Amino acid sequence: MNIVFVHVHVKPEFVEAFKQASLENASNSVKEEGVARFDVVQQADDPTRFVLVEVYKTTDAQSAHKETAHYLTWRDTVAEMMAEPRQGIKYSNIFPDDGGW
Repeated sequence: MNIVFVHVHVKPEFVEAFKQASLENASNSVKEEGVARFDVVQQADDPTRFVLVEVYKTTDAQSAHKETAHYLTWRDTVAEMMAEPRQGIKYSNIFPDDGGW
């Protein structure tokens, strides 16, 4: 499993537009063969902060995701919405086992 938590800080005036663009991206991402999960969560006490929880079955699946039309559209659409560059942090799976995703 290739697990990435992407931390995003959005400019306040773009919160709703970011949510809409991210929902479109996530809705298409979960249809990809190599994607086990693709969650979009918003911080409760600071609505300008989001985490994308991306779980790929393989490293190649993550690379393939970054070539899809929906990802490229999302990337270009949200670039100016961010208050600072997004940060992806990679994790290793502990539980559930890979079959549990």
